[in-house]
Amino acid sequence: MLQPVIKGTRIAFFGGSFDPPHRGHLAVAHAAQAALDLETVLFAPVGAQPLKPLGSTASFEDRVAMTRLAIANEPGFALSLADAPKMNDASNLTPNYTPNYTFDTLVALKRDLPAHSELFCLLGADSFLALRHWHRGAEIPFIAPLIVASRPGQNLADLAAALPAGLSLEPCFSSPVAAIELRTCTLRNAAGATAPFHLLPGLHIDISATAIREEVQSEVARIPAGEGHHSDLPDAVFDYIAAHNLYR
Repeated sequence: MLQPVIKGTRIAFFGGSFDPPHRGHLAVAHAAQAALDLETVLFAPVGAQPLKPLGSTASFEDRVAMTRLAIANEPGFALSLADAPKMNDASNLTPNYTPNYTFDTLVALKRDLPAHSELFCLLGADSFLALRHWHRGAEIPFIAPLIVASRPGQNLADLAAALPAGLSLEPCFSSPVAAIELRTCTLRNAAGATAPFHLLPGLHIDISATAIREEVQSEVARIPAGEGHHSDLPDAVFDYIAAHNLYR
């Protein structure tokens, strides 16, 4: 089954390596959920990322298991296997996986949702800055409007400069929701079609999965299983890393 039972009609697809899933991922999803009244945020670990030819450090199965643990007690968060690895030749004795393209995943996901549903694509700022290199990146915002979790002080001009060729960003307006600032702009393509562009500009999140992987190597080695802790990881995720000897 490629997708869970999805509640509500306002749904955000949140894809990524989740290698490992950390509190920063949860904070981004919480902010988007609050600012845009999302009923479901789909956490979708990716099988094979075209822009990361060396792949992820942990296996897809481990990243799925960790993501499931990270969101287990989070209302409105669900695990999706929509971006699971895709074999391009099932008869080959050596698995050969094709890249996962977000455009294709969103098209398939949207096709399976009720017609009145609204599908969004939630991205961190780093992912958005690479959008121009994505397969059919200029079309993605018109399949699922983007929600970009930015950093405090992020220059909107920098975001506009990172847009795929043919897209332009029109003026934005702000609408604070509780403690979450939301800026909504309009994207326009060369044909004149428009799509909303949502920016969360005030998130103080600076967590590096690479740094976490390096830090847990030494921490897991010196702390008995079940007794460790990392401030940027849900405890259940840290325990899983320790129990399965990941990132060593």
